[in-house]
Amino acid sequence: MKKLVLALIALIVVITIPNMQSGVGTDSETSSAAVTQRSATTTDTRWRSGSQVNGSGTVVRVLSDDNDGSRHQRFILEVSAGRTVLIAHNIDLAPRIRSLSQGDTVSFFGQFETNDRGGVIHWTHKDPQGRHVDGWLEHDGQRYQ
Repeated sequence: MKKLVLALIALIVVITIPNMQSGVGTDSETSSAAVTQRSATTTDTRWRSGSQVNGSGTVVRVLSDDNDGSRHQRFILEVSAGRTVLIAHNIDLAPRIRSLSQGDTVSFFGQFETNDRGGVIHWTHKDPQGRHVDGWLEHDGQRYQ
């Protein structure tokens, strides 16, 4: 019986520790903090689809809004020498960045998805259903989420 109890405890520890480290099964604040600690920065060239990334860049082009389905403010950021990403910021869930211009600096925290043009960063807003890590954009000292 003692061996069975010890085996169960060991199994619980093996299952619980990885979940605690990844933020699985925790409240959204703890989960956000765990993801923030693991997130890649703009100096990290190993961004993977689905990963949370943060950093900043320079606006190289402001694009028209995507109005198919959920509306998104879109712009291209150069995040490192020669590396650009599309920012797709949901303006149905978060405020639009007003007065955004080429040359402006924007900081971000969102989910990266790869594509043939360098990638897209989305989920730059709060999740109203609380199932996804909250993201954000910052421009001229103001946070948009």
